[in-house]
Amino acid sequence: METQRALEQAREELFQSQKMEAIGQLTGGIAHDFNNLLMAVIGSLEILKKRMPQDLSLTSLVDNAMQGAQRGAALTQRMLAFSRRQELHVEPIDVSGLVRGMMDMLSRSLGPLTVIDTFFPVRLPTILTDPNQLEMAILNLVVNARDAMPSGGRIVLRASEEPAPPSKSRLSPGRYVRIAVTDEGEGMDAKTLEQAVTPFFTTKGVGKGTGLGLSMVQGLTSQSGGHLFLKSKPGEGTTAELWFPVAVAERTTETAAELPQREQGARDSLRILAVDDDGLVLMNTTLMLEDLGHTVFEATAGSEALDILHRQPVDLVICDHAMPRMTGAQLAQAIRNEWPEMPIILATGYAELPEGAGMINLPRLGKPFSQAQLADAINRIAS
Repeated sequence: METQRALEQAREELFQSQKMEAIGQLTGGIAHDFNNLLMAVIGSLEILKKRMPQDLSLTSLVDNAMQGAQRGAALTQRMLAFSRRQELHVEPIDVSGLVRGMMDMLSRSLGPLTVIDTFFPVRLPTILTDPNQLEMAILNLVVNARDAMPSGGRIVLRASEEPAPPSKSRLSPGRYVRIAVTDEGEGMDAKTLEQAVTPFFTTKGVGKGTGLGLSMVQGLTSQSGGHLFLKSKPGEGTTAELWFPVAVAERTTETAAELPQREQGARDSLRILAVDDDGLVLMNTTLMLEDLGHTVFEATAGSEALDILHRQPVDLVICDHAMPRMTGAQLAQAIRNEWPEMPIILATGYAELPEGAGMINLPRLGKPFSQAQLADAINRIAS
């Protein structure tokens, strides 16, 4: 009988894992396409604002449109977080120190009816993840706990070092840092609990939540080698647990390979090859580059880019990654084979490139990017 129950639980976990993986693939694809649309919007608005007459009635409209586009960019980042494709700036983190530094912000977020108690050991092993994203995840869980107690109550935030328990089969064997947020709210029934991390599912009222908060938290933990677990029963509150693997002492964060610097420093005007299969993105990238004073050659495919490089002297290549037939990473590899010193920037909304895609240690420019971010990336690589 016990074996039968274990088999049923394993089947259910497999089904849930496959379902979330399918949703993640769909969400990541939508976010990538939406990023390209936002690139066109943000780039055009930036150039328009610089070139239009200084009329307050007009600039306020452009500013409103820019704010809307930036909110859309924030939404795509949450979608990419759920699908484990966001760009993480990973570094070793002391969880106890990070939470101590957040306490003022957490207390201000709770209001007068809710109190928060913390139970953290003086020292915890370090973990490897993005500190800004981890702060956002903890804040999200604490705010969710507050919202689950409209009449106020007590939130407990605790952390500990634990081995991976056999009951949590989604964790690989090893040591973990467990961060738990517990509330005294109404709790969730089994059906609600099952859907809690599904993108856009929310129990909050209209306009009070995007339904992507827990999805983002799950994406962060999964991308960092851990997992998010929820425990809840009606009338017994909810506990959200973040499990992160303990960082191995010898492990170091990966950094983009440094390219050879130019002997005489970066020039004011560069000859730049921009490569993107999306015409809207390519047009806006070109506009931003030309507005910065650079000469731009355009290519919509890897083969076209190689043809231009054979005909024209080029100082720098900026290429999209997700292109058909030849990806940006594969194009970069082909360029390095013939022009080993050529500076290359890979523009992508994805955090990780698939295995076998080609060069993965290139400087990245996350989509959607602003003109200032584009200029900064060029200055870093061409100086």
